[in-house]
Amino acid sequence: MRGRKPTPTRMKLLRGNPGKRPLNEGEPQPTPLAPACPAELSQGAKDEWNRIIVELVQLGLMTTLDRAALATYCQAYALYSDAIQAIQKFGTLVKSPNGYPQVSPYLAIANKQAEIMIRIASEFGFTPASRSRIATGAPPALPLFDAIDEIKETQR
Repeated sequence: MRGRKPTPTRMKLLRGNPGKRPLNEGEPQPTPLAPACPAELSQGAKDEWNRIIVELVQLGLMTTLDRAALATYCQAYALYSDAIQAIQKFGTLVKSPNGYPQVSPYLAIANKQAEIMIRIASEFGFTPASRSRIATGAPPALPLFDAIDEIKETQR
């Protein structure tokens, strides 16, 4: 599929729809819910999961369908953290078996995990740029088109 990836309707409602493009009214709307933390995550990943899950549910951005994406983010964070600790301990250059200096393999691990984290973080609104596109006001209680009609009535 070419072009920009589609923005979920929930995100469009939170961000606003300045282009007045049609909203997908048939899009599934799973109930915001905190899924259980996957048992296979490392302890560092579980700690990260517990740190962020409450806020995601409060913002209505977490459902049971998002469990795998969040688990991937949390495990990437744990691997990133472990790699950074190893870099701090051994440095960015290490000796090869031949005695020559080489770039630490932990640096490649940290960089790859950082890429994964940033990609998933932007989906959940963890980055400042992705957060700036979200307004956390309560969504209108009325269906979208009724809310627009009501706003027009009050402006008259």
